Amino acid sequence: MPHTEPLPRLAAQLGYAGLIPFVIGAMLAWLPELMPFVLPHWPLLAYGAVILSFMGAIHWGLAMHSGQMTNGTRNQLLLSIVPSLIAWIALALPPIAGYPVLGMGFLLMLFGDVKAVAYGQAPDWYPGLRGPLTFVALISLAVAWAGTVFPTGG
Repeated sequence: MPHTEPLPRLAAQLGYAGLIPFVIGAMLAWLPELMPFVLPHWPLLAYGAVILSFMGAIHWGLAMHSGQMTNGTRNQLLLSIVPSLIAWIALALPPIAGYPVLGMGFLLMLFGDVKAVAYGQAPDWYPGLRGPLTFVALISLAVAWAGTVFPTGG
């Protein structure tokens, strides 16, 4: 489906700025000596969980904004709570398992975002923003996950 609406500049700026903690968190997972008072994987796991929950909240807001209770908005409301549950599970797991769970959550939400656009429940420009943001988030999670598999200093 071609994108007919341009990507709002502010949405792009805020979205890309939101990647900074992902990149820093991935680095901290490999350089724990930079933050000796914090568990090295906690900043990225926590931030990923917050952002995943935020992505669900976007769908809650879109469903509410539609002002109708159709099958589509019911599905969107159901989709909106899944990311928080996935994030909660990811935080309850050790990092070696938590990172992949978060990654699956981000992929699920990207799929949901694309479907929401196809069903007219989200703006046309949304996947054009979410795709690159998801890619960087997934790379960051994978880099940090590798730090759990191949820890430094040991």
